Amino acid sequence: MPYQNTIARPVETEGVGLHTAVRGHLRLVPAPADTGIVFRRTDLDNFEIEADGRWLARVSYATSLMKKGVLLSTVEHVLAALYACGIDNVYIELDALEVPILDGSARPYVEMIAEAARIRDRLSVAYDAAATAAGRTPETLEGPATFQPAESLPGLLAQAEIASVRAGRETAGDDVIGLRALILYGLKGVAAYAHHAEVLGQTRKEVAEAVAHALDLLASDPVDLDELLNESLALGRANFSAMEALDAANTGTYGTPSPAAVCTTPVEGKAILVSGHDLRDLEAILKATEGTGINVYSHGEMLPAHGYPKLRAYTHLAGNYGGAWQNQQRDFAVFPGPIAMTSNCLIEPQPLYRNRIFTAGPVGWPGIRHITDGDFSAVVKAASALPGFTKTEEEKTVTVGFGREAVLGVADKVIEAVKSGELKHFFLSGGCDGAAPGRNYYTEFGEAVPGDSMILTLGCGRYRFNSHDFGTVAGLPRLLDMGQCNDAYSALVVAQALAGAFECGVNDLPLSLIVSWFEQKAAAVFLTLLALGVRNVRLGPTLPAFLTPALLDVLVNRFGIRPIGEAEADIQAALARAA
Repeated sequence: MPYQNTIARPVETEGVGLHTAVRGHLRLVPAPADTGIVFRRTDLDNFEIEADGRWLARVSYATSLMKKGVLLSTVEHVLAALYACGIDNVYIELDALEVPILDGSARPYVEMIAEAARIRDRLSVAYDAAATAAGRTPETLEGPATFQPAESLPGLLAQAEIASVRAGRETAGDDVIGLRALILYGLKGVAAYAHHAEVLGQTRKEVAEAVAHALDLLASDPVDLDELLNESLALGRANFSAMEALDAANTGTYGTPSPAAVCTTPVEGKAILVSGHDLRDLEAILKATEGTGINVYSHGEMLPAHGYPKLRAYTHLAGNYGGAWQNQQRDFAVFPGPIAMTSNCLIEPQPLYRNRIFTAGPVGWPGIRHITDGDFSAVVKAASALPGFTKTEEEKTVTVGFGREAVLGVADKVIEAVKSGELKHFFLSGGCDGAAPGRNYYTEFGEAVPGDSMILTLGCGRYRFNSHDFGTVAGLPRLLDMGQCNDAYSALVVAQALAGAFECGVNDLPLSLIVSWFEQKAAAVFLTLLALGVRNVRLGPTLPAFLTPALLDVLVNRFGIRPIGEAEADIQAALARAA
């Protein structure tokens, strides 16, 4: 007779259910021989459900058991673990309807931090060897160069006290902390753009060097305001290079953007929604769904993807669904298919769609399924199982794809229209949108721009007015959507080209920038504008909290930065300045 195994003593844990987002407490208790594996719902008077095929309820997305109407969901992970450990008999006590998922997406971040430390340590060994080979005594490293990150998420959170952006505030003061924060957030933006470029094969040495220099400076706990401000400008120049690399990566891979009408209403059929920024992930999903009858929709910052010829060549790239990132909880809840979130801008997934959202690349959430190998077959399988749209709605469209080549292609018409007075002013209104009060300003601004002026837009800020019919000016569309937030590079190239044609500086053009501020990529673009000497930028709806009054005075006096006011008044001030 074969031996049977149970566990030596009770063990317990708690966590969140993957599909319900309900926190549960789980306890494993030793059981006598021949008991088998038995679940006990402690919240229902210890109601028992045996791990037996008789009680199998469903296996779609999760294995669920049901006995006499009592449901138990997502049992497969704990059962697989018990099987792998050779456990035959155990009671599994649970006070919720779903077994906690336990291992969520925090692990990849802990592992990435650990890998960064290992890379640093390998570089340290290589440095010692190189110095010795050159007959020099290696420098003794200290401080952050020898810092050892904790091996768990709780440990890392405990270490945050000494690594926080606000560490040392009591002695350094708010102005120093504010500039350090500006550099740190700018670094995150530069790194995001550089990552997107790198996965498509484009890197820039000067970007890596600038990032290393900024990190080294921050590690030294700098307090000199001029040094910090100069580092901010250097990082802005590096971000221009990072955006150029990403532009080369996107256009080199998917073609030069050109104007295209994008359907913003649903088409009958199965559907996948792709949000975030990563065009490579979008292409992978388009390839995986080719010929399946599944339609793919863009969301948020993916809207400009329709401007790239090689992406819109996929006929099942059906359109754009929803709006900016801050509306995703509303948009995702009613979308009748799976959602693939690439890169950043993820808000905590809600129970209505937690079981059909996937993450990929540098974004994740505890308990949400993360795709690490570019294999989106699970997303395709989910789309096949979900209902999709049941009818085609009356078509509505917006137009995208006005990249720099498209705009410069009609530069002669633009120049002539400006010289004749038919086109009097350009307003670049865009950036990162958000849910904070005051962002209706950008809607009011767009609608109040005079009919003899043209509006350029990019980033999620477009959604504040891109459904409005602006008509034409001088035979050209009044609203030109130039792309994602990183396509600020294209906008700057266009501005520099027009300045060359008019034989003036960028600040002398009839051009006003009204930037919607929110996150780290916006910080990087902001630093680029400062570094290139672009003045009189209006920033809103509120200024970053780390910009103290003293720092704001520096930005106002040195760079002409202004907070937004009333839309009509700001428009009139811009026109008066250009007159």
